[in-house]
Amino acid sequence: MSDGTVNSRARPLPAARAEIVRQAEEAKHFSVVEKPLSGFEKLYNQAWLRKLFILVILGLLWEGYGRSLNNALLLPTLGATLGALWHGIFSGVLLERAWTSIHVLLVGYAAGILLAALLTALAISSRIGTDFLETMTSMFNPLPAIALLPLALIWFGLGTGSIVFVLIHSVTWSVALNTHSGFSSVSTTLKMVGRNYGLRGPAYITKILIPAAFPSILTGLKIGWAFAWRTLIAAELVFGVSSGSGGLGWFIYENKNLLDIANVFAGLLTVILIGLAVENLIFRVIERHTVRRWGMQS
Repeated sequence: MSDGTVNSRARPLPAARAEIVRQAEEAKHFSVVEKPLSGFEKLYNQAWLRKLFILVILGLLWEGYGRSLNNALLLPTLGATLGALWHGIFSGVLLERAWTSIHVLLVGYAAGILLAALLTALAISSRIGTDFLETMTSMFNPLPAIALLPLALIWFGLGTGSIVFVLIHSVTWSVALNTHSGFSSVSTTLKMVGRNYGLRGPAYITKILIPAAFPSILTGLKIGWAFAWRTLIAAELVFGVSSGSGGLGWFIYENKNLLDIANVFAGLLTVILIGLAVENLIFRVIERHTVRRWGMQS
Protein backbone atom coordinates (compact mmCIF):
# COMPACT_ATOMS: atom_id res chain seq x y z
CA MET A 1 0.00 0.00 0.00
CA SER A 2 1.25 3.49 -0.74
CA ASP A 3 0.48 4.94 2.70
CA GLY A 4 3.44 3.15 4.28
CA THR A 5 1.54 0.41 6.08
CA VAL A 6 3.12 -3.02 6.29
CA ASN A 7 2.27 -5.40 3.53
CA SER A 8 0.22 -8.25 4.92
CA ARG A 9 1.81 -10.74 2.51
CA ALA A 10 5.17 -11.83 4.18
CA ARG A 11 8.24 -12.77 2.11
CA PRO A 12 9.05 -16.49 1.98
CA LEU A 13 11.93 -17.64 4.24
CA PRO A 14 15.03 -19.11 2.52
CA ALA A 15 15.28 -22.89 2.50
CA ALA A 16 17.29 -24.46 5.31
CA ARG A 17 20.84 -25.30 4.21
CA ALA A 18 22.78 -28.27 5.50
CA GLU A 19 25.91 -27.40 7.44
CA ILE A 20 27.98 -30.05 5.63
CA VAL A 21 27.34 -31.01 2.04
CA ARG A 22 28.72 -34.27 0.75
CA GLN A 23 28.59 -35.14 -2.89
CA ALA A 24 29.72 -38.50 -4.12
CA GLU A 25 32.21 -38.43 -6.97
CA GLU A 26 34.01 -41.19 -8.73
CA ALA A 27 37.73 -41.45 -7.92
CA LYS A 28 38.65 -41.63 -11.59
CA HIS A 29 37.97 -37.90 -11.94
CA PHE A 30 40.81 -37.05 -9.55
CA SER A 31 44.59 -37.43 -9.94
CA VAL A 32 46.48 -39.64 -7.50
CA VAL A 33 47.68 -37.45 -4.61
CA GLU A 34 49.61 -40.10 -2.68
CA LYS A 35 50.66 -43.62 -3.49
CA PRO A 36 52.90 -46.10 -1.74
CA LEU A 37 56.51 -46.25 -2.87
CA SER A 38 57.69 -49.27 -4.74
CA GLY A 39 60.42 -51.48 -3.34
CA PHE A 40 62.97 -49.98 -5.74
CA GLU A 41 62.02 -46.41 -4.73
CA LYS A 42 62.36 -47.25 -1.04
CA LEU A 43 65.82 -48.66 -1.61
CA TYR A 44 66.83 -45.75 -3.86
CA ASN A 45 65.89 -43.24 -1.15
CA GLN A 46 68.57 -44.71 1.14
CA ALA A 47 71.73 -42.61 0.66
CA TRP A 48 74.03 -45.23 2.18
CA LEU A 49 72.73 -47.85 -0.25
CA ARG A 50 73.32 -45.60 -3.26
CA LYS A 51 76.88 -44.95 -2.11
CA LEU A 52 77.44 -48.66 -1.49
CA PHE A 53 76.23 -49.36 -5.02
CA ILE A 54 78.77 -46.85 -6.40
CA LEU A 55 81.57 -48.51 -4.40
CA VAL A 56 80.55 -51.95 -5.66
CA ILE A 57 80.62 -50.74 -9.28
CA LEU A 58 84.06 -49.17 -8.77
CA GLY A 59 85.30 -52.38 -7.14
CA LEU A 60 84.07 -54.49 -10.06
CA LEU A 61 85.76 -52.16 -12.54
CA TRP A 62 88.98 -52.35 -10.53
CA GLU A 63 88.85 -56.15 -10.39
CA GLY A 64 88.05 -56.45 -14.10
CA TYR A 65 90.79 -54.08 -15.22
CA GLY A 66 93.33 -55.68 -12.88
CA ARG A 67 92.57 -59.12 -14.29
CA SER A 68 92.77 -57.90 -17.89
CA LEU A 69 96.08 -56.13 -17.18
CA ASN A 70 97.50 -59.22 -15.44
CA ASN A 71 100.44 -57.31 -13.96
CA ALA A 72 100.59 -57.16 -10.15
CA LEU A 73 103.45 -54.63 -10.25
CA LEU A 74 101.30 -52.09 -12.07
CA LEU A 75 97.85 -52.77 -10.61
CA PRO A 76 97.00 -55.67 -8.31
CA THR A 77 93.42 -56.90 -8.43
CA LEU A 78 90.90 -55.88 -5.82
CA GLY A 79 90.97 -59.43 -4.44
CA ALA A 80 94.76 -59.30 -3.95
CA THR A 81 94.50 -55.86 -2.32
CA LEU A 82 91.75 -57.00 0.05
CA GLY A 83 93.82 -60.06 0.90
CA ALA A 84 96.81 -57.88 1.77
CA LEU A 85 94.52 -55.58 3.77
CA TRP A 86 93.08 -58.54 5.68
CA HIS A 87 96.55 -59.90 6.46
CA GLY A 88 97.82 -56.46 7.52
CA ILE A 89 94.90 -55.93 9.88
CA PHE A 90 94.99 -59.33 11.55
CA SER A 91 98.77 -59.33 11.84
CA GLY A 92 98.48 -55.98 13.62
CA VAL A 93 100.89 -54.16 11.31
CA LEU A 94 98.31 -51.92 9.62
CA LEU A 95 96.50 -51.19 12.87
CA GLU A 96 99.76 -50.16 14.54
CA ARG A 97 100.75 -47.94 11.63
CA ALA A 98 97.27 -46.43 11.43
CA TRP A 99 97.25 -45.61 15.15
CA THR A 100 100.71 -43.99 14.85
CA SER A 101 99.41 -41.71 12.11
CA ILE A 102 96.12 -40.94 13.87
CA HIS A 103 97.86 -40.14 17.17
CA VAL A 104 100.15 -37.58 15.51
CA LEU A 105 97.23 -36.22 13.50
CA LEU A 106 95.10 -35.62 16.59
CA VAL A 107 97.91 -33.68 18.27
CA GLY A 108 98.48 -31.44 15.24
CA TYR A 109 94.75 -31.06 14.53
CA ALA A 110 93.93 -30.03 18.09
CA ALA A 111 96.82 -27.56 18.22
CA GLY A 112 95.77 -26.07 14.86
CA ILE A 113 92.16 -25.62 16.03
CA LEU A 114 93.34 -23.95 19.24
CA LEU A 115 95.55 -21.53 17.32
CA ALA A 116 92.71 -20.80 14.87
CA ALA A 117 90.36 -20.09 17.79
CA LEU A 118 92.83 -17.61 19.27
CA LEU A 119 93.31 -15.83 15.95
CA THR A 120 89.56 -15.67 15.34
CA ALA A 121 88.91 -14.32 18.85
CA LEU A 122 91.50 -11.63 18.19
CA ALA A 123 89.91 -10.83 14.84
CA ILE A 124 86.37 -10.38 16.14
CA SER A 125 87.52 -8.26 19.09
CA SER A 126 89.35 -5.52 17.15
CA ARG A 127 89.92 -4.14 13.68
CA ILE A 128 93.67 -4.66 13.90
CA GLY A 129 92.98 -8.29 14.78
CA THR A 130 90.83 -8.64 11.65
CA ASP A 131 93.56 -7.05 9.53
CA PHE A 132 96.15 -9.36 11.08
CA LEU A 133 94.10 -12.49 10.38
CA GLU A 134 93.29 -11.47 6.82
CA THR A 135 96.96 -10.69 6.14
CA MET A 136 98.19 -13.96 7.63
CA THR A 137 95.63 -16.11 5.81
CA SER A 138 96.41 -14.34 2.52
CA MET A 139 100.10 -15.12 3.02
CA PHE A 140 100.06 -18.64 4.43
CA ASN A 141 96.78 -20.29 3.34
CA PRO A 142 97.97 -20.74 -0.29
CA LEU A 143 101.34 -22.09 0.94
CA PRO A 144 101.35 -25.91 0.88
CA ALA A 145 102.16 -27.31 4.29
CA ILE A 146 104.54 -29.88 2.81
CA ALA A 147 106.65 -26.99 1.45
CA LEU A 148 107.53 -26.13 5.06
CA LEU A 149 108.85 -29.63 5.72
CA PRO A 150 112.53 -28.78 5.02
CA LEU A 151 112.37 -25.92 7.52
CA ALA A 152 110.54 -28.13 10.01
CA LEU A 153 113.34 -30.70 9.76
CA ILE A 154 115.94 -28.01 10.49
CA TRP A 155 113.99 -26.48 13.38
CA PHE A 156 112.54 -29.58 15.06
CA GLY A 157 114.59 -32.48 13.72
CA LEU A 158 113.43 -35.83 12.43
CA GLY A 159 110.43 -36.83 14.51
CA THR A 160 106.98 -35.95 15.72
CA GLY A 161 107.71 -32.24 16.18
CA SER A 162 108.30 -31.66 12.48
CA ILE A 163 105.08 -33.44 11.49
CA VAL A 164 103.03 -31.60 14.11
CA PHE A 165 104.41 -28.28 12.86
CA VAL A 166 103.29 -28.87 9.27
CA LEU A 167 99.92 -30.21 10.51
CA ILE A 168 99.30 -27.04 12.51
CA HIS A 169 99.99 -25.00 9.41
CA SER A 170 97.62 -27.10 7.29
CA VAL A 171 94.78 -26.83 9.83
CA THR A 172 95.01 -23.30 11.23
CA TRP A 173 94.30 -21.09 8.25
CA SER A 174 91.32 -22.95 6.79
CA VAL A 175 89.62 -23.24 10.19
CA ALA A 176 90.34 -19.60 11.11
CA LEU A 177 89.20 -18.30 7.72
CA ASN A 178 85.90 -20.21 7.74
CA THR A 179 85.19 -19.41 11.39
CA HIS A 180 85.81 -15.70 10.92
CA SER A 181 83.69 -15.73 7.75
CA GLY A 182 80.87 -17.40 9.69
CA PHE A 183 81.05 -14.85 12.50
CA SER A 184 81.05 -11.99 9.98
CA SER A 185 77.94 -13.35 8.26
CA VAL A 186 75.84 -13.44 11.44
CA SER A 187 72.93 -11.07 10.93
CA THR A 188 72.91 -7.72 12.70
CA THR A 189 69.40 -8.46 14.03
CA LEU A 190 70.61 -11.59 15.78
CA LYS A 191 73.55 -9.72 17.26
CA MET A 192 71.22 -7.00 18.55
CA VAL A 193 68.99 -9.64 20.13
CA GLY A 194 71.96 -10.97 22.05
CA ARG A 195 72.94 -7.48 23.16
CA ASN A 196 69.38 -6.71 24.26
CA TYR A 197 69.42 -9.82 26.44
CA GLY A 198 72.53 -8.50 28.10
CA LEU A 199 74.92 -11.07 26.67
CA ARG A 200 78.55 -10.01 26.71
CA GLY A 201 81.94 -11.65 26.29
CA PRO A 202 82.06 -15.47 26.31
CA ALA A 203 78.28 -15.81 26.81
CA TYR A 204 77.65 -13.70 23.70
CA ILE A 205 80.09 -15.80 21.67
CA THR A 206 78.84 -19.22 22.83
CA LYS A 207 75.08 -18.44 22.72
CA ILE A 208 74.85 -16.16 19.69
CA LEU A 209 77.90 -16.21 17.42
CA ILE A 210 78.93 -19.87 17.52
CA PRO A 211 75.43 -21.37 16.94
CA ALA A 212 74.71 -18.93 14.11
CA ALA A 213 78.11 -19.44 12.48
CA PHE A 214 78.35 -23.18 13.14
CA PRO A 215 77.77 -24.30 9.51
CA SER A 216 80.84 -22.30 8.46
CA ILE A 217 82.80 -23.52 11.49
CA LEU A 218 81.96 -27.14 10.68
CA THR A 219 83.01 -26.61 7.06
CA GLY A 220 86.32 -25.23 8.27
CA LEU A 221 86.82 -28.24 10.54
CA LYS A 222 86.15 -30.61 7.62
CA ILE A 223 88.57 -28.79 5.34
CA GLY A 224 91.18 -28.64 8.10
CA TRP A 225 90.83 -32.38 8.71
CA ALA A 226 91.21 -33.18 5.00
CA PHE A 227 94.28 -30.94 4.68
CA ALA A 228 95.83 -32.40 7.82
CA TRP A 229 95.24 -36.02 6.77
CA ARG A 230 96.76 -35.60 3.31
CA THR A 231 99.65 -33.55 4.71
CA LEU A 232 100.41 -36.22 7.30
CA ILE A 233 100.54 -39.02 4.72
CA ALA A 234 102.70 -36.90 2.41
CA ALA A 235 105.09 -36.01 5.25
CA GLU A 236 105.40 -39.65 6.27
CA LEU A 237 106.13 -40.59 2.67
CA VAL A 238 109.06 -38.15 2.75
CA PHE A 239 110.69 -39.12 6.04
CA GLY A 240 108.00 -41.07 7.83
CA VAL A 241 109.54 -42.08 11.13
CA SER A 242 108.02 -40.47 14.21
CA SER A 243 108.18 -41.64 17.80
CA GLY A 244 110.29 -44.63 16.82
CA SER A 245 107.89 -46.09 14.23
CA GLY A 246 106.42 -45.06 10.91
CA GLY A 247 102.80 -44.39 10.11
CA LEU A 248 100.69 -45.31 7.10
CA GLY A 249 102.71 -43.13 4.74
CA TRP A 250 105.91 -44.86 5.74
CA PHE A 251 104.18 -48.25 5.39
CA ILE A 252 103.29 -47.35 1.79
CA TYR A 253 106.83 -46.14 1.08
CA GLU A 254 108.48 -49.25 2.54
CA ASN A 255 106.31 -51.64 0.54
CA LYS A 256 106.91 -49.63 -2.63
CA ASN A 257 110.64 -50.20 -2.16
CA LEU A 258 109.96 -53.92 -1.63
CA LEU A 259 107.81 -53.98 -4.79
CA ASP A 260 104.93 -55.35 -2.74
CA ILE A 261 102.34 -53.32 -4.63
CA ALA A 262 99.40 -55.19 -3.08
CA ASN A 263 100.48 -53.88 0.33
CA VAL A 264 100.93 -50.41 -1.16
CA PHE A 265 97.31 -50.47 -2.31
CA ALA A 266 96.28 -51.93 1.05
CA GLY A 267 97.88 -48.91 2.75
CA LEU A 268 96.17 -46.51 0.35
CA LEU A 269 92.86 -48.27 0.95
CA THR A 270 93.36 -47.92 4.70
CA VAL A 271 93.90 -44.17 4.26
CA ILE A 272 90.66 -43.97 2.25
CA LEU A 273 88.68 -46.04 4.75
CA ILE A 274 89.81 -43.88 7.67
CA GLY A 275 88.81 -40.78 5.71
CA LEU A 276 85.36 -42.23 4.98
CA ALA A 277 84.91 -43.25 8.62
CA VAL A 278 85.77 -39.79 9.93
CA GLU A 279 83.49 -38.09 7.40
CA ASN A 280 80.47 -40.37 7.92
CA LEU A 281 80.78 -41.40 11.57
CA ILE A 282 82.02 -38.14 13.10
CA PHE A 283 81.34 -35.07 10.97
CA ARG A 284 78.05 -36.39 9.56
CA VAL A 285 76.79 -37.18 13.08
CA ILE A 286 77.82 -33.73 14.34
CA GLU A 287 76.07 -32.15 11.34
CA ARG A 288 72.89 -34.15 11.93
CA HIS A 289 72.71 -33.16 15.60
CA THR A 290 73.53 -29.48 15.06
CA VAL A 291 72.95 -27.60 11.80
CA ARG A 292 70.30 -29.98 10.41
CA ARG A 293 68.51 -30.22 13.74
CA TRP A 294 68.51 -26.44 14.02
CA GLY A 295 67.06 -26.10 10.51
CA MET A 296 70.13 -24.40 9.04
CA GLN A 297 70.58 -27.09 6.41
CA SER A 298 68.21 -29.41 4.60
